[in-house]
This record gives sequence, structure tokens and C-alpha cells, in this order.
Amino acid sequence: MNARKVYMDYNATTPLHPEVKESMRRGFELYANPSSMHEFGRTVRNQLELVRQRIAEFIGAGPEEIIYTGGGSESNNTVLKMLTCALCGGAELSPGRAEIITSAIEHPSIIQTAQHLVSMGNTIHFVKVDRNGKVDMNHFLELISERTALVSIMYANNEIGTIQDIQSLAEIAHRYGALFHTDAVQAVGKIPVDVERLGADYLSFSAHKFYGPKGIGVLYARKGKPYYPFIHGGHQEGGRRAGTMNSLGIIGMGSAVELIKAEMQEIEERLLRLKQRLRSGITERIPDITINGHPEDSLANTLNVSFHGAEGEAVLLYMDLQGIALSTGSACSSGSLEPSHVLLATGVGPELAHGSIRFSMGRETTEDEVDYVLEVLPAVIKNVRKMSTVYSGECK
Repeated sequence: MNARKVYMDYNATTPLHPEVKESMRRGFELYANPSSMHEFGRTVRNQLELVRQRIAEFIGAGPEEIIYTGGGSESNNTVLKMLTCALCGGAELSPGRAEIITSAIEHPSIIQTAQHLVSMGNTIHFVKVDRNGKVDMNHFLELISERTALVSIMYANNEIGTIQDIQSLAEIAHRYGALFHTDAVQAVGKIPVDVERLGADYLSFSAHKFYGPKGIGVLYARKGKPYYPFIHGGHQEGGRRAGTMNSLGIIGMGSAVELIKAEMQEIEERLLRLKQRLRSGITERIPDITINGHPEDSLANTLNVSFHGAEGEAVLLYMDLQGIALSTGSACSSGSLEPSHVLLATGVGPELAHGSIRFSMGRETTEDEVDYVLEVLPAVIKNVRKMSTVYSGECK
């Protein structure tokens, strides 16, 4: 293995910010159950409520609209499964409505939950996207109707970085009387997120995507909108999410929110420059490539490239031998040999989708690391293509 280490898989997860580590170290002293009525418990509870206020301010919400969860996947499941809960005797999600619309490029926690709901007899519509990963608005308008209970569209895609026009989508959903949810896991901490401006009724995010701890996230649920708990068995979160609260994780998330709030603009401006450097370098050095994702409405840290005639998994393994950590797509699908459902939905063929690599950078990525990737990558692609029985081009 190469002694040099370069991490470019920030969309999968981010390292803890040093100051988040320190806040969590101090948090070890707050060991009491925050639901306990004694002073030890009240002290912890007060800290968690301060964090709730901090998070609410960060996304333009009220503290009573913030629900602590185990992460983005739980938050997403909670919202989508409210439809089924309503049919099973829970609070009705939307009177007289029983259909959900989502997109073909959502995170697996949305896609697979939707497929599960379909298997239970529910109606789910998957709206198409264009070549850049943007929702096809004409198809969306064909699908939405007075039968639509919920629309769930992700804010920023985890594989190709495309950012959706959530405000317009939410306006259309509300025009038809539907509720609107957005999976903002890849957006919060990278771009400004304001739930009032967006018009979202529900919004999911996770701390480990912006240098906070894993296993802790948030579901924003607009006050007055229908809600049904995903986890029963306790009074925590006002009866909306049972289970002893993850105090240490919440403390770490609160610290991460404060830090990213101060650093976000500078980080994203620098990452955009690095992305442009990486993209130009790949384009100049390696022939027969396809850049995936929207050229403008895209996360500053994310670059997805398909290398014609090169198997993505092989590229990933050879780069790993050089100490460079990349991804072929979503970390939640890394064990699958199937081509990316995101790229297939944008019109990329299976063969080319198999040859895609996601470069995702973060606050610790340097120009020198980008240059090292550009130094190593051309030879790796050339070697992988030599082994391919499909590629007929010639690497320069």
C-alpha cells in the first residue's frame, strides 16, 4: 500500500472536526439520562435543548419543529412510512389522498422504502430526470394530482451533486394540496438551507455529512403538519421518536452546526476552485470521459466522471493501492454489483455507468492532493482499459 493517503469520499462521510471532537470529549461528563427529573438529567436536557435551538436557527425553523433521529435514513423512512401508518390507523397523512411522488435518483433510503410501500399495495410514482439529473418538470406535472399525498425530492444528489429547484417543486406540490419532503442530507452544511424559503413541510439531514458524529440526525417537521412516529415506546421528542436520546451525538452535532455555519462559505468557495482544477485536469489528461451531473447547479465538492471502457470497481481498487479513497457511487450501495440507478436514470448506459467514479472533497482537501490524484489517475485508467475487452480507444 502507498504511504500517502488522500481521502476523496466526503459524500460518504466526513471526519470529525477537531473542535467537535473536543465538545464530545467534554460531553462524556454529561452521562445522565436527559429524561430523568433529577438535576443530573435536567443538566443534560438543558444542553440538548440549546442544541435544538441552534439547529432550528441554522435552517430557519422553530425548535419545536426539530426532531432528533438516528440519521438521514431514519428521517426519510419516518416521512414516507407515515402514509402506511395512516392506512393502518394512524393520523391521516392527507385526507382522501394515498399516492406518493418521488424521483428516480433518490438515495436508497427513499428508493427502497418506496419499493417496500409498493409491495404493500401503495401507489408510488417515480418522476423522471433529464441527462443532468434535474427533475423533468413536465413529467412531474403529469404525475401530480388531487390523489397525491406526499412529494419527496432530494435537495442535492449524493452521486452526481445535482441540486434541485426545491422551492418550485414544493410550490407545485402545495398547489395540488400535497405535502412536501426533501432529503437534504447532502445539502445541509454545503449550501444554505432555509425551510421557510424552500417551503418544505419535512426535511431530513445527518450530522456526519458536515463533520459531526455518525448515528445522529434531524427530521424537521413543520408545525401543524401531520406526523406519525416511526419508533414507539417512549415519550421522548414529545412522543414523536421513542428511545433514550443520543446525548453525546446531539452535543457533537450542535458543535458541528456552529462550526459549519461559520466556515461553510469559505469551504465551498475553495472546493469549487479545487473541483474546477480536478475537472480540467482529468479532461486534459484522459480521453473518452463523460462528466455526469449538472454543469452549474451542482455541489461544489462533487465531481462524477464516467471513464469509457474502464470498470469503476477496478479503478477504485487501483487508486486505493495508491492511497486514494474514492467511490463508485453511494456508500449505501457499495456492496452492489449493479450499475448506479442514478446514472441509469439520467440516460447513461449500463456499461458507462459501471465506469463511473465519484470524487467528493471536503474541508481538509488540498490543492496538492488534487494534483496527486491527477498524477496517478491517467496511468490507472490506461491500465484498466488495457484489461478491458470492450474499450477500443487509445489512452494518450
